[in-house]
Amino acid sequence: MKRLLTVIGVFAALFASAQKPEDTEVYTPAPKKVTPAKVMGDAPSDALILFDGTNLDQWVSVKDKTKPAGWIVANGEFTVKKGTGNIETKKSFANYQLHLEWKIPANISGKGQARGNSGLFLASTGPGDEGYELQILDNYNNETYVNGQAGSIYKQFVPLANPNKKPGEWQTYDVIWTAPIFKEDGALQQPAKVTVIFNGVLVQNNVELYGPTQYIGKPSYKKPHGPLPIKLQDHGDPSEPISFRNIWIREL
Repeated sequence: MKRLLTVIGVFAALFASAQKPEDTEVYTPAPKKVTPAKVMGDAPSDALILFDGTNLDQWVSVKDKTKPAGWIVANGEFTVKKGTGNIETKKSFANYQLHLEWKIPANISGKGQARGNSGLFLASTGPGDEGYELQILDNYNNETYVNGQAGSIYKQFVPLANPNKKPGEWQTYDVIWTAPIFKEDGALQQPAKVTVIFNGVLVQNNVELYGPTQYIGKPSYKKPHGPLPIKLQDHGDPSEPISFRNIWIREL
């Protein structure tokens, strides 16, 4: 037995010595070339611009998808027009990287959930507020339930930190979204996953969602779906409306 082990050891050594560094080097397929933005936060060369500062041509009204988004565009940004309802992208997406900037008005009033409330729905599953919601809210100095503050996956995951800036300052969300996968019979095969960086701080680390956002009760995957639009919320509360700018997306 000892002799057999010695022979095996000799052959293993010979095999290892026959290998070269090149045996584990991979040259193809080469990653596609992407030109990064000159300014951090601006869109790279392969991004689809969802808002360029001039129009909402990439968006429609959720109330009537044959009509354009009715929010107000001015000075390189757009602002919620209360009462017009939610807006969503014309195009549907599966997996993506998204950059979005938002601002709570400096003269914001109210407290709790009534202080600049909106939502970024990472995939819009229906005509109302249904979807997977990343909360937008002023939480610089405003307490509320922690799974409903800015940076939370609403009613599911508390943010890992609170990097909110003061009202009146621009804030950023950078999102990596992995859409859920369903089997042919409609059963869930793989849940949705999301990573969120809020003002440069990681607040959601590849979390697996329990399902689309549910205001009352536990979320679950009730019906299968494919690629979906991205939605922004007109929450309709009395606080001053929220503004957005510099929105772009890279499909993954």
